[in-house]
Amino acid sequence: MARAPRIKRLSEQDRSDWAHYARLISLLPGRDLPELPPAPESATPVVAPQVQPPPLPVRHASPLAIPVAVGLQPGGLDNATWNRFRSGKLAPQRTLDLHGRTAQRAYHALHAFLAHAHAEHVRCVEVITGRGSGEGGGVIKREFPMWLNLPGLRPMVLAASHPHAANTGSVRLLLRKPK
Repeated sequence: MARAPRIKRLSEQDRSDWAHYARLISLLPGRDLPELPPAPESATPVVAPQVQPPPLPVRHASPLAIPVAVGLQPGGLDNATWNRFRSGKLAPQRTLDLHGRTAQRAYHALHAFLAHAHAEHVRCVEVITGRGSGEGGGVIKREFPMWLNLPGLRPMVLAASHPHAANTGSVRLLLRKPK
């Protein structure tokens, strides 16, 4: 045997508070103000509480505040595009090989490469960082994720992913559409 759901009724104090609050806000078209309940016969007058308007929602300065991470789907990118990009079905239109460069020269080459590709409305590029030697990989491979989040490059890059799980010496970048 199912029980009927209990309906919670508003108390007189709740109705009074709502009626006073409703007088502080602008109503939707076609709506009327709720009636004020009769004043209680007590000697203390009821004072309407001072209601502060709710704070405005906090908006981030831009979606660029969220850092790009290699292999993680960014917000604002639909699943279908992310899956095509991550699985390699979205082929890179340009490739940059950073092998054999110093970190400083590699960064400047990356910056110039991405600026040209972005200006020419290229959507997907591949950057070969190399696997590097040793446990942590090479300097370029280690620094690359940080470079992507610098103010000079971050506005151009939407997402980053390795083209294949076994190929960590290369990173594909999905570039933002120029405005």
